[in-house]
Amino acid sequence: MSPVGEAWSWVREAVLAGGLIATLITVLVLMTGSWPPMVVIESNSMQHDANGEVGSIDAGDLVLVMSDDRKSIITYAEATEEGGIYEGYENHGMPGDVIIYKKNGGIDTPVIHRVLLEIVANESGGWDAPGTTLRNVETITWTFDILCPYHGGEYNLKVEDWDPVHAGFLTKGDNNDCMLDQPAANSQGQGPGLSATNSDGTVSPVETVKEEWVVGVAGAEIPWVGAIKLGLSNNSDSVPGSTWTKLVFTAIVLLAIPAIWERFANRVMETSPEVLQAQLEEE
Repeated sequence: MSPVGEAWSWVREAVLAGGLIATLITVLVLMTGSWPPMVVIESNSMQHDANGEVGSIDAGDLVLVMSDDRKSIITYAEATEEGGIYEGYENHGMPGDVIIYKKNGGIDTPVIHRVLLEIVANESGGWDAPGTTLRNVETITWTFDILCPYHGGEYNLKVEDWDPVHAGFLTKGDNNDCMLDQPAANSQGQGPGLSATNSDGTVSPVETVKEEWVVGVAGAEIPWVGAIKLGLSNNSDSVPGSTWTKLVFTAIVLLAIPAIWERFANRVMETSPEVLQAQLEEE
């Protein structure tokens, strides 16, 4: 092949590869209704197992971000309500949906955590909580079927006399024991909760997550692939050790597929009737 022909071949391959990537991104955006259509998980706050597992959200996974305009957010309370319409619903290994949200709508990296409860303003001035018996209450007191290590024993996670200040979602990381994101709701003292950096540089406790702060709902995961990005940053320590092994094995398989396919195609061509006939004629 001449130098010009070889150069044209490389250009054509690059254009095809770019076109495929652009098509994939377009399809993902149309499917999720979000931009970006997926995020890399950078911490282990949602991890269920020390070695990571497919089905839960581990550091190094890629997760599709579904627009909340296209998918209703189902809370842990609604998914565990006996006889409720969402009873038995699970997402990423536990009842209820996982959302991606901006802390207090601010400038920090968005958080991806599970929604435990939705707080809705009642017309009479109090608070309602779908999936519970709480209706028109001044403060929120509710016990979840989530075991917590506390003072040497195990107790169910409880929110007691919490004033949510405004409507929105109560959230928690699956791997954060029983520490809720909202410090004011941590009545069992399981941790300080999360804080948010404001646009003026000051820091405030994370509040109930307003709808407008929700970036999207966590959809399907693509395990391990995002670990490449974390490996090039200072977040690589969050990635489970087994993820690197699985990622290397996956890369080897993906690289081997084209070679195996080409060899198989050549074998088929060599044994095709046309080729065999041509060989007989040459002899």
